Amino acid sequence: MLQQVEDIIAQALALEAQYRDKLDRVHPRFRESARNLVHYRALRSNDIRDLQIKLGYMGISRLAKAESHTMANLCITKAILQASLNNEPLHIRHEGFLSIPEGNRLIRSNAKALLGYRSKGRRTRIMVTLPSEAAEDYKMVRGLVAAGMNCARINCAHDGPEQWKKMVDHLRKASDKLKRKCRISMDLGGPKIRTGQIKPGPEVQKYRPEKDIRGRVVQPVEVWIGPHPHPGLELLHVPVNGSDLKKLQAGDKLYFNDARFKRREFIITEVGEEGCRAEVYRTAILESGMLLYTDRERKSTPIEVGNLPPVEGTIQLKKDDLLILQKATVLGEPAQYDKKGKLLKEAHISCTSEEVFEQVQPGDPILFDDGMIEGKIWEVRPDEVVVKIRHTKQGGARLRADKGINLPASKLTIRGLTAKDRKDLQFVAAYADVVNMSFVNSAEDVRDLIEELERLEATDRLGIILKVETQSGFNNLLEILLEGMRVHPVGVMIARGDLAIECGWDNIGRVQEEILSLCQSAHIPDIWATQVLENMAKRGIPSRAEITDAAMAQRAECVMLNKGDYILPAIHLLDTILKDMEPYQEKNAPMLPAMELAGGGRR
Repeated sequence: MLQQVEDIIAQALALEAQYRDKLDRVHPRFRESARNLVHYRALRSNDIRDLQIKLGYMGISRLAKAESHTMANLCITKAILQASLNNEPLHIRHEGFLSIPEGNRLIRSNAKALLGYRSKGRRTRIMVTLPSEAAEDYKMVRGLVAAGMNCARINCAHDGPEQWKKMVDHLRKASDKLKRKCRISMDLGGPKIRTGQIKPGPEVQKYRPEKDIRGRVVQPVEVWIGPHPHPGLELLHVPVNGSDLKKLQAGDKLYFNDARFKRREFIITEVGEEGCRAEVYRTAILESGMLLYTDRERKSTPIEVGNLPPVEGTIQLKKDDLLILQKATVLGEPAQYDKKGKLLKEAHISCTSEEVFEQVQPGDPILFDDGMIEGKIWEVRPDEVVVKIRHTKQGGARLRADKGINLPASKLTIRGLTAKDRKDLQFVAAYADVVNMSFVNSAEDVRDLIEELERLEATDRLGIILKVETQSGFNNLLEILLEGMRVHPVGVMIARGDLAIECGWDNIGRVQEEILSLCQSAHIPDIWATQVLENMAKRGIPSRAEITDAAMAQRAECVMLNKGDYILPAIHLLDTILKDMEPYQEKNAPMLPAMELAGGGRR
């Protein structure tokens, strides 16, 4: 056992010497942390399970929680084994290496530097992705900060500088009013491969009143009929010429035949200068160009419906369907069939990355929309790729525009900052506290970002979060961390969505554990992200598995929630879970408070 420990110490020192040049380039505040990272990587290159079992039998540390102070833990273990073998007093020496308290202190200080102040009662911060509505709704932003959001995330893949600036202003204002310092992090889109645009559907609008279990209407659909949308209320808009409405009064009806030739009617409830409010009590499908009449017999002068917004285009796919992925920027379309159901033309859609077409091979797996649709490269042509669908949910799935495409087995060389990233980074450097780099695959990607920040003279005022979401990113994590540690502060986001697809659903649990451990050894704060309390945020009711996942997330320095209609209750729930878990977990180390009953009170 002593020999094994001494061998690991020697390996750690040898690896430190091997990485000397890179260690010399890290930021002074990361100098000891980088050494510890290398030492921990050397420890983990060995299978020490048998050694751990034997150490456990002796009541000695099993080296399982040595991430933040690896060499100190090894030296202490070595000293105990030597004293036991030689029957002599215990002499512990680990001068020159981080002690246990020092390692823990570095994690806390680095987390504060990157993510700001923690909330009272919990160590783990809460990050929330802002929806587009946050640009126009100050009350929403204020509510998020008041609920316990420590860091707001703005995704540069959506909206634009005008909307981002409004979000930033709302966040700064809310932070000042509430006297809570909320950090702002902005996500660069990165070289993510996505589906192109799809031909829009028909210009129709469906109205479906709310009904009870017996099919009786309990809540009609309310609409606004007029030349322009209602100035203050979010009502479905039926565009018509304003002069056609001047003779209408409350209680009047507008009759029409909907897209299914069903006889339907609008009941006018209020008439204003710019239009009128009306209700629909039966399911109806309205279409651009339809005619509305003021009499049931349809003999009055008709009122023509203007252009309704087109329905979002989608492509329905099921197992064994073929999908053509095109290099040309053309609008995608679903498959076309004749009246007898015979296929006339396969479904097709463009891809946002032209480089993909030269780098994929027949047989490569391909996944769309966070793995909801799985396929296989069937054929590679000069300007298109034929995909055979292998799996969807029962009944098929709808593929939409701007959905992610993953090629986990293909050897892609799409790397670094995109042209859009470089342009967005100018705004980020001016207004944000942290920049999130998406799809970090190698140390070269990190170097690319740092050089761009140096050009913008922003390295001293902007923190960096490196998003690990690919196999390459995980496999190259040691080099990625060492390159990122050239600046301070820096963190890592475990982007479990793409990461699970890239590494496989069966590997994501192990992979996220390894990322947490490596980050802790480097004293780098980590962000636990993707689908945390997703059902809660979107539907208002969490699943049991989500609660457990949120409790486990307490080991990270930060947990990220995505946007949703119930995001405020989700923040309150996560805040409660993290505070409840605080006495039981400190990073990877379990804590043991007095056991309590489920309803409170000690046993």
